[in-house]
Amino acid sequence: MSHTTLVGGDLLAVHLDDPGWRIFDCRHLLSDPEAGNRAYAVGHLPGAFFLHLDQDLSGPMTGCNGRHPLPDPQLLAGRLGVAGVSREAQVVAYDDCGGMFASRLWWLLRWLGQDRVAVLDGGIDRWVAEGRPLSTDRPRSPATLLEVSLRDWVVSSETVLTDLHNGRLCLVDARSPDRFRGENETLDRVGGHIPGARNRFFRDNLDGSGCFRPAADLRREFLALLADKVPEQVVMSCGSGVTACHNLLAMEIAGLPGARLYAGSWSEWCSDPARPVVSDLPVSSA
Repeated sequence: MSHTTLVGGDLLAVHLDDPGWRIFDCRHLLSDPEAGNRAYAVGHLPGAFFLHLDQDLSGPMTGCNGRHPLPDPQLLAGRLGVAGVSREAQVVAYDDCGGMFASRLWWLLRWLGQDRVAVLDGGIDRWVAEGRPLSTDRPRSPATLLEVSLRDWVVSSETVLTDLHNGRLCLVDARSPDRFRGENETLDRVGGHIPGARNRFFRDNLDGSGCFRPAADLRREFLALLADKVPEQVVMSCGSGVTACHNLLAMEIAGLPGARLYAGSWSEWCSDPARPVVSDLPVSSA
């Protein structure tokens, strides 16, 4: 049986020594890029490999392609292959912030054509709270080949810009409501959002314990947000294409597959001053 959205601690614990399963620690802190590496060294799930958001799950920045561009598919597949990920492997990703970064690996693997990937619901915090073990050992695995069958799930800035005039797409922004409005913008040089975008803060997908909310609740809320649009018309964005994947995972859990990713997201969009911006901040008079 394959798992394509979430797994719980009970199930993962049974498969810790399963050679067909691969676990990845995706912990990261935007304000301290090496925090995840340090946390991994202190203790991680037994058998877990570490993947760095900037170095492994993103490509090089050019100044106009966003803060976390998509990695080269073949390079990413090669890195995963070194950890023993093949098409037959069941991959589980986790972090310590409700799947904020683990969902990026979830989406990337699906983009590569690998369906057997899930996020550990509740992450390492719930794992520890349930009294489960951690390890400081760094695992090794026989390298294998992960074949790439890239899916057409990425939307470009040009497509988003063109759609501003016809409104066929539904752009959903995963950033917090204040950043969506243009307030408290500390990561990007311009505050605001893309015209026509709707806001769905990714943390609204979680309950108070950091686990994903029931599928029925997610489905009801996403259907209300999308209103006149079907999932295939939905394009997820955020600040840099990371937390947008959280909304994509939530829609998959809700039984609403088919949405795509604007990978460059706001950080790419606002790098070009010619692109229109909406801000809810009051305009100051000179």
